Amino acid sequence: MMTLAELYLPDFDQEMANTRRVLERIPTDKFDYSPHGKSWKMGGLATHLANLPTWATLMIGNDSFDIAPPGQPPMRAPEQKSTEELLAYFEKNAASARTAIESASDELLQGEWTLLAAGNKILSAPRFRLLRNFVLHHLIHHRAQLTVYMRLNDIPLPGLYGPSADEK
Repeated sequence: MMTLAELYLPDFDQEMANTRRVLERIPTDKFDYSPHGKSWKMGGLATHLANLPTWATLMIGNDSFDIAPPGQPPMRAPEQKSTEELLAYFEKNAASARTAIESASDELLQGEWTLLAAGNKILSAPRFRLLRNFVLHHLIHHRAQLTVYMRLNDIPLPGLYGPSADEK
C-alpha cells in the first residue's frame, strides 16, 4: 500500500515543474509591473509563488505556525530582485519541501497542524489536507494570476496541462 507522501508527491512534482516553467519566463525588467493599484507587482507575486513550497516544510517540521507573532513583524518572504534569484529561491524551497514530504510518516501527515495570527488560531486541520490546499491549490491559484500578468505583457505562456496558444 502506498503512503500518503507517495500519493502526494507525483502531484507536487508536476506542479513544481509547471511553476518553474512559468517563473523562468518572468523577465527581471517586468518585476515592477502591476495590472491595477490593488494588485501585487509581478515580482512580488512571483516571489510569493517561489515561497509557497516553504509551507510544506513548516507544516511537516512544526505543529503550528504564527504568521504574525505578537510583538514581531508579520512573516514576509524576501522579495527576489531578478529572474535568476527567483529561480534559485524557488528551487531551494521546492527541494526542501519535497525532502520534508518524502520523509513524513502517515501518522505525521494525518496529524493536526494549526495556523495562527498574533497568537489567535486561524485554522487547524490534518497536514495532508493542508498540504493539498495551502501548498498545491494556493500555488495553482497564484500561478494562474501570474499567467494573466504574463499575457498582459505579451510574455509567451508555457503549456502547463497541454500546449498553450504560444506553443504550437
